[in-house]
Parts: sequence; C-alpha cells; structure tokens
Amino acid sequence: MPDSQVQPKHKLRVPRARRGPFRILLGTRKGAFVMEGEGTRRDFEAPQPAMLGRTCFHIVRDPFQRDVLLAGVRGPGEAPMVMRSEDAGVSWAAADEPPRFGPAEADAPFEREVHQVFWLSPGHPGDRDTWFAGTCPQGLFRSDDGGRRWAPVAGLHGHPRFEEWTDLTGDRTPDGPKLHSVHVDPRASSRMTLAMSSGGVLATEDGGESWERLTGGLDHDAAVTPQLVVPSATNPDRLWMQGHHGLHRMDREEGVWVRTGPRDPDGEFNDAGFAVAVHPHDPDTCWVVPVDGKSGCRRLPLGGRPALYRTTDAGETWERQGAGLAEEGAWWTVKRQALAVDGCDPLGLYLGTSSGEVWASRDEGESWARIASGLPAIYSVEIG
Repeated sequence: MPDSQVQPKHKLRVPRARRGPFRILLGTRKGAFVMEGEGTRRDFEAPQPAMLGRTCFHIVRDPFQRDVLLAGVRGPGEAPMVMRSEDAGVSWAAADEPPRFGPAEADAPFEREVHQVFWLSPGHPGDRDTWFAGTCPQGLFRSDDGGRRWAPVAGLHGHPRFEEWTDLTGDRTPDGPKLHSVHVDPRASSRMTLAMSSGGVLATEDGGESWERLTGGLDHDAAVTPQLVVPSATNPDRLWMQGHHGLHRMDREEGVWVRTGPRDPDGEFNDAGFAVAVHPHDPDTCWVVPVDGKSGCRRLPLGGRPALYRTTDAGETWERQGAGLAEEGAWWTVKRQALAVDGCDPLGLYLGTSSGEVWASRDEGESWARIASGLPAIYSVEIG
C-alpha cells in the first residue's frame, strides 16, 4: 500500500512470541556490555565488556543481522562516534562519517557541534540499511549504509521553527537537551515520530520534509519536556509519553494527550519518571518506573522503594510490581533507555539501574531477580 494511503487507525498483526537464546545489550557510563541468555531465561552469562572507559549511551542490534550491533559512544578526549560491530560486540569499528551538523548560517548564534550520539533506531523494515540517530545538542541524522556514514535530516534542521523548538541557547550545554525516541512507522517509511527533551514531540508524514508538534491537551511545560515516547507495536498511532510532568497517552486520531499515570491514595499523580515499556502484543498494557517528581532536584524512587507500575487498561488502573526488588533504602533510578521487554510468552522485562544492576522478570513484572551487579551506571538496555 502506498504511504499516502495508510490510514491512521490501521492496526498491525500481533508478532510471534520470541523463542530461543537472546542477548541483553547494556550501554553504561564506562563501556558496553553483552549478556548471553538461553531460551528458558533462567541462566545468563556474565556481562562481557567492550569499549571500556567510553560512555556508551545506546547499543542496538540490527533487526536483520543478529551479530551486527551499533552503539553511540564517546570516550575521554574523543569526539562522539557511532561504532559498529559485526561479531556481536567482540570487535568494533568507528563510522567513516559520524553525525555532524552542517556549516552554521551566517546569522547563527554559534557553531553547533555534536556532543553525544544519544539515540539509535533502525529505519523502516523495507529499508534494511537505514538508521536514524538522535544527538545532544538536539539533532536528527540518517544513515543509508548500515551506520557507516551519517548526514543531517535537512527537513528538521532547516525547519523555520527549529530554533524556537530547540532553544539554541540552552541546547548548547554539553550534557543538555537531547533528541530521542525516534520511531519509524512500520506501516510506512514516510511516517515518523521523535521527541526532543526541550522541544516536544514531533511527527512527519512525508519522510522528514515537514514536521508538526503534537501538543494537544498539554500545558507548555509538559509539551516541551518529554523524556521518552514509545508507540505501541501493534498500533503505532497509540503513543505513550513519559517525563517530569507525568505519563500521558495519545491516540493520533484524537490528537490529545491524556494524563494517565498511577496515583497515590489521595488521588494525586505519582507518575513522573523517565522509562516506559509497552507490551508488544497489547497497546493497553505498559509499565513505568515512577520517581519523586514533586521537587526537580529529587527524581528518586518513592520512599526509597523502587518498583514498576503496570496498567492493562490504558491507564485507568495501575498495580505496583515490586516483588523481589528492595523494600526499603534503595535509591537507584532507571534511565529512559534502560527498560526493555523480550517479546517472549509470558513477557519478560529487564531494567538497568543507576547503581549498575540488571534486574529481570520472566512473568510480566510479577516478580524480579537480579541477574547482574557491579557494573557502571547503566544508560540503556536493549534485547538483541
């Protein structure tokens, strides 16, 4: 079906449950680590390190080649890079042309330089060698040769409102706002959503030539500070957005964000956070890891008792899932890319913590077990 004929309400077939061995890919503050797991999900090998000393912001497997991995990294005194492995992380090679902003306009306030390659996403299933990268400062880059050469997406960087959306003065800080949550609609390569942590959620229907900001139902602060946006695998028009201002859900046909996160016994929202995972078979089921959002300097587990919360009815009700996790005195957090699902039946979940631990659940979050510890702070978790 041509892209122009795709209807927003179109749903996708439920994917088959994953079987057999798989890998857990970990990006950390001091390197990348790969954990091998067998089909029962009861035993995992010790994490195998690579690129030690370099910050690995995101490590992702090529969906068409099991042993091909891409990673966004930066080491002390180095320029930010995209690294590529063709042997499941044993050896790595840097991209020939990494993401770089184009020459500055004559009236630009400063020359923009990529500080972090923060996010990596494969392109449309029909474009086997296409990848997208999100950076800090906020920028979107595309590769059409498997991640070896990258170029800016001109339709976004040249958009007449791009400077307004990104607030270039604040965007200049080295560890400041990031472009993240890049998702190509599996139904049509021309449709994409992304988020900028100081610019909002953007969507394109024409392959990145033009963009609109999805702000329906939000006040200004919530509209411009998304920390993660995840579409449903079986209904890409259902979006879940997590951030400092809580969890919101949008159905694109309606065009309105609805706050729908967990609440405390008094009815007040307790839903600030970074990570959110959506069930690959059910667009009404998702998990969040709330933090204390009442003070911007906290962002720590509620009461020192980290837990996930799950909804199975699109956010109408929530249940706490903390069995096996610390019941008190634990102050680790989960970054936006550090919560993943494995696609098995029953579904498995995996989270990485700021204290270097990896926790796994084989029963959709009902119970948890620690499967690795002693790692650097974990920035991302992916299943490969």
